[in-house]
Formats: sequence, C-alpha cells, structure tokens
Amino acid sequence: MSTQRIPLNTLQKVRQYLKTFLVLPESENRPLTVALANPTLMAEPDSLAGLGDLFRIGGGMDEGVPKPNNRGEWYVSVMDPGVAFMKLPGLQLRSGYRLATYLYRQGEEGIGKTWAIPEALTTTANLEKALSNAGAEQDPPKPLGCLEDISLAIEGDKSASSYVYASLLRRELQEFGALGKRGLWGKHTLINSIPQQLEWQWRTEVKDLSPKVGMLPDGRAIVEFFTCRVMPSIAIFQHLDHYSAGDYLPKSIDRPVAIGERKRRT
Repeated sequence: MSTQRIPLNTLQKVRQYLKTFLVLPESENRPLTVALANPTLMAEPDSLAGLGDLFRIGGGMDEGVPKPNNRGEWYVSVMDPGVAFMKLPGLQLRSGYRLATYLYRQGEEGIGKTWAIPEALTTTANLEKALSNAGAEQDPPKPLGCLEDISLAIEGDKSASSYVYASLLRRELQEFGALGKRGLWGKHTLINSIPQQLEWQWRTEVKDLSPKVGMLPDGRAIVEFFTCRVMPSIAIFQHLDHYSAGDYLPKSIDRPVAIGERKRRT
C-alpha cells in the first residue's frame, strides 16, 4: 500500500471552500413566520431550480405545503448543495443527478437531510409529495427515486486527494442544515498535531496525526485524518474512511482517541 500525506492547509482550504458555498439563506436558517406575498405574482415552479425565485418573490405554492418555518414541519430548501462541486478538484456530481435538501426547524434547533435525485424527478410535485409522508425529526422526507446515500452520486478521478476531499464533502453534506446543538461536525477543527493547551487522556495511542490516504493495488483507498472537538467534552477524533474500488461510498469510523483536560498547576 502506498501512502500519501495531504497538507493540513490544503484540507483547511477545501473545508473553508465547502463552508463558503454551503450556506442557507437566513430566511431558511432561522425562519420566523413566513407569509408569502401575492400568489398571483408568478406561476408555480415545476422544478427544484424554480424554487429559489418562488421564495424570493413569493406566491404560487399550495397553501397545504409547509414553507420555511420553525414549528417542526419539514420543508424543501431553495438551496442547491450541488454548487459545492463547482471548483472541487477531482470530484463531480454524476451526470443526470441533482442534490435536494429538506430542512426541519424547531425553535432555535434544526437539522437537514440532503438526497441525490435523478434530475427528471426534481420536480416540485415529487419533492412536495415526500413531505406528506415525513414525520418528526427522526423521519425525514424521502423523495421518489433518491439514492440511499449521497455518496453514490459522486464520481471522481480516483486520485488520493479526491478521496480525502470526498470524506470532507460527505461530512459537510451530512450536516448541511444542522442548527444549534445539532451542528456537531461544525465543532470539529482539523489538526495534524496534538494541541498543547491541554493534557490528554489517551484511549488509543496515535503517533502520526497527519492527514493521509493509503492507496491499495486493487483500487481501494483508506483515508485517515484527525480533528479536535472544540466544545466540552474536548476530544481528539480519528476519522477513517474505507473506499472500495470504483466508488466514493465509504465505510466510516469516527471515534475519540483522547479526552482533553486542563493542565494541572505545578
């Protein structure tokens, strides 16, 4: 197995790029009571692409369809998470697919659920139909034709860097739309060395915290990188993704390897 180390600053730049593009409009991120204006201003959109103008201008939606709210009702986001692929090296969204996100807000807390869907099925009718079968927070809408995992819609050049970028993208998309205490991944900082401000109680000894990708002769790839969770309880996490040959759907392990404690005064 050949191993390639990936510079930490490269991963930091890629993550910042993703966070810059994966941003929800404030009307969806923390919606108040949304009252759409004159419903005669524009025709009802028939696809995901048309939803953005609908919510900006107002009107057109069936009054029975949940709009941005903080009352614990799932609704369709106008944001297209596929924009994250625009300048992401070595990765692309499979031809004929789009990403669509549903959001759930309850007071100041919230989550999101992103699906990969054949482009022909990203009609508002299909997306809205899934809302009728959605439940509470743990039971998000599941539109007709969606893939079971968004990573099944990712293609790439099979380079070592493309796999580690896919690992970052997967985690950002999994938590896209999370708000308040639901935003766990956002509390993690990428690291390549042990933070010296704290003492660490190690569960698993780790000697090398640098991000790396192992490439096997049969085409499989193993990504390893580390983060520090910067909220109590502060911990160092190891992230391992095992990729089979030919796809970007990993088997993932995210586990704490050390717990941080304040340094004792001498």
